[in-house]
Amino acid sequence: MIAGSAVFAASVTVFSAPNEIAPGGLTGIATVLNYLFAWPIGTAILIMNIPVFLIGAAKLGIKFLAKTLFASVLVSVFIDLFTALIPAYTGNPMLAAIYGGLLSGTGLALVFLRGGTTGGADIAAKLISLKFPHISVGRIFLILDLCVILFATAVYRNVESGLYAIIFIFVSSQLVDRILYGADKGKIMLVISGRSKEIAGEIMLKLSRGVTLLKASGAYTGEDKQVLMCAVRLSETARLHTIVKSLDRDAFIIVADAGEISGEGFKPIV
Repeated sequence: MIAGSAVFAASVTVFSAPNEIAPGGLTGIATVLNYLFAWPIGTAILIMNIPVFLIGAAKLGIKFLAKTLFASVLVSVFIDLFTALIPAYTGNPMLAAIYGGLLSGTGLALVFLRGGTTGGADIAAKLISLKFPHISVGRIFLILDLCVILFATAVYRNVESGLYAIIFIFVSSQLVDRILYGADKGKIMLVISGRSKEIAGEIMLKLSRGVTLLKASGAYTGEDKQVLMCAVRLSETARLHTIVKSLDRDAFIIVADAGEISGEGFKPIV
């Protein structure tokens, strides 16, 4: 998570901010505030995160926000530190958008793999989805990012800066998807346990993944059992292992590669 936060921070200080590219979210707002008032970007992000975290803690719980708080503080510190230590790239804005997006996507993916996020925009999107459950979190992210880009474009008085921001976000999001999910590949996990129903409940609660219980019987013992089957993304396998082992350390777990998974929570069925 530390490495991911550092890489993401470098994308801001080296590529996006020096080239007037506001890459959505609170980072984009902080970039604009830095342009207007010369406020340190990291400090501005940290200050804006405070009310979002307070509201999020009340609605989503402290435990959910712990890793996000840690990552967002790291990002804020690294951004202000790197601003003073690492030279900025002020050459071709297109290259800044592309390479900044690559760094940003790499950093975000590393943070996401550790179960964290980089701050307030993620929490804000989840809070809005609670109020408007018919709107997907992904669509809320898109709306928030577009609002920030329009705001930044108006402040910079430069349409190209908004177009470069879209390229930055596109490259970043594509790389995050590739690192976390591959080409829509995932894992099929089979769990054999005497506590299958309890484990299924925890998986549905903590991972928001569907679970199928299959009837089976042991060839040696003749005992009837339920085999739990769950399709997950690669980044979720470790968390599923943790859930299973916390409830039944004697459980038998089989993990198999799924070449492609389509349906709710994965790639849409076309």
